[in-house]
Amino acid sequence: MISLDLTSLSKGRALRVLCLGAHCDDIDIGCGATLLRLLAKGRPTEVTWVVFSARGERARELRASAKRFLRSAVRSSVVTHEFRDSYFPAQYAQIKEAFEPLKAMPAPDVVFTHHRGDLHQDHRLLAELTWNAFRDHLILEYEVPKYDGGLTPPNAYVPVDESQAQRKIRILMSCYRTQLAKSWFTADTFKAIMRLRGVESGSPSGWAEAFHASKLCLS
Repeated sequence: MISLDLTSLSKGRALRVLCLGAHCDDIDIGCGATLLRLLAKGRPTEVTWVVFSARGERARELRASAKRFLRSAVRSSVVTHEFRDSYFPAQYAQIKEAFEPLKAMPAPDVVFTHHRGDLHQDHRLLAELTWNAFRDHLILEYEVPKYDGGLTPPNAYVPVDESQAQRKIRILMSCYRTQLAKSWFTADTFKAIMRLRGVESGSPSGWAEAFHASKLCLS
């Protein structure tokens, strides 16, 4: 298996990471442990965390969670929008317009977003707009377990330490109290998928997060 050090992409400056999520807990679930690993490597890292559907108590949960995940970032920004949950296709033009300020930012070294094959319409639309906005960037599409199913074999993995995996789970379970009534939102769910991806990737710790890397240009 070929390894690529993401921190080498920044070429002597702070690594710039852009995280995009449709809903408040998507980024945390999809790439939370990966962020913890990147921030633990000691390389200065700047993170922009953008969620497109965040209102009221859910938005407060998001900010509490992001604060804990991004504690070691040299600079971080959390941006929230209030688009209607589950109606993203009907709000296409407005959501596309919300991408314009992101395109004007310093170019990110890596973009984390939803998988284009995700069965949730909000996730899928956000992934499509990510590829529309960022055409010359490394884009890693994360996975979110859900009732709809749809998880497919990934092709990119980030091994993480058990401590990072467990910290991700603790943050999710302690910050997102409004989600605890959902049958799938459990510590066992998050543990299971990271353990499975750890097996698939041969992670030394037995834990990993997985992504879909649709395009890579190697030089």
